[in-house]
Amino acid sequence: MAETARRVALVLGTSTGGVGRHVRMLAGGLAREGRQVVVIGPASTDEAFGFSGVAGFAGVPISDRPRPAADLRAVARLRTLLAGADVVHAHGLRAGALAALALAGRRTALVVTLHNALTAGRAVGAIYGLLERIVAKKADQVLVVAPDLGERMTTLGARHVAAAVVPAPPLSPATRTPAEVRAELRAGPRAEPGRSNPAEAGAEPERASGAADVGAEPDRAPRAAAAGAEPGEVSDVVGVGAEPGVSDGAEAGAVPGRVSDAVEAGAEPGRVTDAVEVGAEPGRVSDAVEVGAEPGGVSGDLVPHATPGDGAAGAREGDGPILLTIARLAQQKGLETLLDAARGPYAEGAAPLFVVAGDGPLRGELRSRVEAEGLPVLLLGDRADVADLLQAADALVSPSRWEGQPLNVQEALRAAKPIVATAVGGVPAMVGDAALLVPPGDAAALREAIVRLIADPALAARLSAAAAARPLPDEQAALRAAATAYEAARATVTGHA
Repeated sequence: MAETARRVALVLGTSTGGVGRHVRMLAGGLAREGRQVVVIGPASTDEAFGFSGVAGFAGVPISDRPRPAADLRAVARLRTLLAGADVVHAHGLRAGALAALALAGRRTALVVTLHNALTAGRAVGAIYGLLERIVAKKADQVLVVAPDLGERMTTLGARHVAAAVVPAPPLSPATRTPAEVRAELRAGPRAEPGRSNPAEAGAEPERASGAADVGAEPDRAPRAAAAGAEPGEVSDVVGVGAEPGVSDGAEAGAVPGRVSDAVEAGAEPGRVTDAVEVGAEPGRVSDAVEVGAEPGGVSGDLVPHATPGDGAAGAREGDGPILLTIARLAQQKGLETLLDAARGPYAEGAAPLFVVAGDGPLRGELRSRVEAEGLPVLLLGDRADVADLLQAADALVSPSRWEGQPLNVQEALRAAKPIVATAVGGVPAMVGDAALLVPPGDAAALREAIVRLIADPALAARLSAAAAARPLPDEQAALRAAATAYEAARATVTGHA
């Protein structure tokens, strides 16, 4: 058996969301176990997550866009910083590819957690496919947040693929009653303490059309990473494109030069056409998501849930049910389908208010459409009171094109909320029988599921009870999974597998 991995390097790119929080959790937990831990990433991530408060930190400007010279410098810097590590654990496809290139020629164990899947077109798909192949060839262990990612990496030749365990952190306690929150939501947007007034940010001061402006949701902002080239192979990979990211991703760019050399890093030549294989899963449209996830029921470690039914029926006073969506306002999240479903028709007196918490690049487009069509949709912007919103909502709606095992769905399960979600990625395994699942991009099916939930209180109660009973892993489960991957990767490198 391989020796215990005592010196662990965690690598990530730009992050203000789930990936950064997950890495901080791992860094703190591994350090408490007596391991020497260093986190390597952009300085902004240390500012956002306080890595240096729980472990060592080294700043490397891993950008969210292709920058050839900067990418090469990042790989060279990584190669220096990773010397002496027992195991390198990279988070995200681009961070994984970059780390793989930096470790070329060394017998250092490499674990890569893939938090996102491609939902991109051909050009981005070609770059994504290149990065996938680098990781599949070079990583000793690949951890994935959804079964389809695992199947993809296995097809590409990954030697060892296992399920990732990325639990959502516990929600802070609610600070207001559900009735107070519902009253606020029906009255329109408000400014949170320490945050700009929505009207000052460009929002309508009153919700005449049902719309409020959006801000940035700090817990669900994008994560990006950059892949560069191995020193000595400058002409082979220059500015490998960023992952197209939405909820923890970035964009992909072009890869000029001799692609196959970068993929094989010294292995057999002549693999150019394989290297540029499109990485898109069938049926996906655009962008990628890096959302922390855990396979449903992967561990016996359970976290507390709310009492079944809390808020599920009580939110029905007033103008109708409140349906909450927590998402970055980006293409991968399928919010145009949510707006289509919000059009109705719904039964008189039962028309829901759709409440969306989060920010992103589609901010202006979504707001304009809500106003133009007079949709019953409230765009809240960034909110620190997710627990309050969940307690006030009748249900969570997740219309995404793809998700791993999203933090917002975990939060809804913990809050014992009924869920209406798209049957994509790791969502079905996560929710079990606690959700109504619909195809992605199908507004009619989404509306029908919402109508069914609104019209059937017994169904809502059953979903709430199932959510409360759903097992979810905790931090200890995530640390055990990481340790298992580290020892397996070390065994592969040392020949003791």
